[in-house]
Amino acid sequence: MKEQQSTSKGFAILSTAMIIVKLLSLIYSPFIFKILGGNRSFGIYSVTYMIYTFIYVITNSGIPSAISKLVSEFIVVENYGSAIKTFRISRFMVFIIGIIMAIIMFLLAAPVTKFMHYPEAKYSVIALSPAIIFTSVGSAYRGYFQGRSNMKPTAISQVLEQVVNTVFSLLFAALLIGYGIEYGCVGSTIGTTLGAAVSSLFLIITYRKSKNLDEFSFKNNHKRIIHTNRQIFKRIIKYSIPITFCIGVPSFGSLIDIYNMTSRLIAGGISQNHAQSLFGLYNKFNILTAVPITIISALAVTVLPAVSKAVTVTLNNKKLTENRMNFAYKISFIISIPAAVGLSVLSKPIYILLKYNDGYNIMLVGSCIVIFMALFQIQISILQGIGRIYIVTFYSILGIIIKYTVNYILIAIPSINIYGAIIGSLLGFIVPVILNSIYVKVNLKLKIQITTYIYKCIVSCTAMGLATYIVYNILNFAIGIINKGYINNAISVSVAIVVGVITYLYAMILSKGITEEELNFLPARIKKILKSISR
Repeated sequence: MKEQQSTSKGFAILSTAMIIVKLLSLIYSPFIFKILGGNRSFGIYSVTYMIYTFIYVITNSGIPSAISKLVSEFIVVENYGSAIKTFRISRFMVFIIGIIMAIIMFLLAAPVTKFMHYPEAKYSVIALSPAIIFTSVGSAYRGYFQGRSNMKPTAISQVLEQVVNTVFSLLFAALLIGYGIEYGCVGSTIGTTLGAAVSSLFLIITYRKSKNLDEFSFKNNHKRIIHTNRQIFKRIIKYSIPITFCIGVPSFGSLIDIYNMTSRLIAGGISQNHAQSLFGLYNKFNILTAVPITIISALAVTVLPAVSKAVTVTLNNKKLTENRMNFAYKISFIISIPAAVGLSVLSKPIYILLKYNDGYNIMLVGSCIVIFMALFQIQISILQGIGRIYIVTFYSILGIIIKYTVNYILIAIPSINIYGAIIGSLLGFIVPVILNSIYVKVNLKLKIQITTYIYKCIVSCTAMGLATYIVYNILNFAIGIINKGYINNAISVSVAIVVGVITYLYAMILSKGITEEELNFLPARIKKILKSISR
């Protein structure tokens, strides 16, 4: 069998794909915002996808993660028969669950959207329900490939899905918006279903064309006992239910947020339409903060099987587990801290670039959430790999309770309103992150070496922030003499971002905050340039 891809290579492949996906999403965002016609309609659109995301998580998080974990464990001990059997059983399970959840989504669309103060989103939720079936099929194949540490099929399928989604969502939204906001939102969902279908088809074809499939399935089976269907089913359930619950809790918290935020804004004296507009502004913030988080998600996907192998296969190799855990933390800081600084420093220019028009102050004060969201995402994956899923789930619930309580109190205060959601979200992530860190250190006796990483990142980010701010303002002023329009800002932002990235990476290399291994995440040409500059 071909040599498996390393964790770092898998992360590089998956993160590159996710960057492309998010760039497409960012390009798509201002167009769909303009087509739908304002913050209120964007709020309705956002609610539709938050409901869809919750159903998606319930359907597609637990079993695919179990596939990844079990397949990786079976492969390491050369039990290929059990690995392939795990995939086939899981694929059937997730397909049936997908059909059931799609039906539930269809039937409950009206009462759920009405309860959340967004009855206009009913038809959009109904239109999205078939997508769950296609995504459930695709998620099984992704879990299988990830278990084999082969991230390429997942990466390609995600890019394909987003391309199809972007093109057809914009097309049908533009065609249907003439019939009203509700139908425009329906049109914006059609591309999601088509994208999921194309992505799943690609994964199925890739799986069937695998040249090593027979070797992977049957080689060395005489050396290993193939588990029975019942044994594998029990293990899938054992892993998938707690993972589904753990990942589903934050998503459910987001649904509660919709109701809580809207009702508390109304309680503070704001009309329902205005409350929906403010929620639209808040979701613009969520879209931008999701960009760095998707890269962290790629890291989390590659970390889970790596940590599982360190704990399960190598007889609880503490040193190896610590190394992989600290590596994940380090990459998380390297990405999330500069992302938070950059989003804050360039908050207004980025909003202008994306034609969001207003709401940049939310990003200005709230970008630091990215750091704690990233840490929490990594902790979930690490504790899953170690087998402490219930701990991280409990702390997740605690975080949601804190977030809900803070939001309930602050959002209704007129002078705070939507900014209360930022404060609530920040506290809702900080507390679980601290508690997870304490648990890992005290109960598991694992050393987390993050002080040096944070120090070097902060110093480098300070240089990056200053360089970005200065370059943007100089260019904006200089080009503004000729043209003070959209092009001026677009050029200034683009150049400032490039200068900021180079400054940050250069500072990290000089301070030895980035090693040769981390540089391998970058394209070869950029890596070569940075090395030549740092000499």
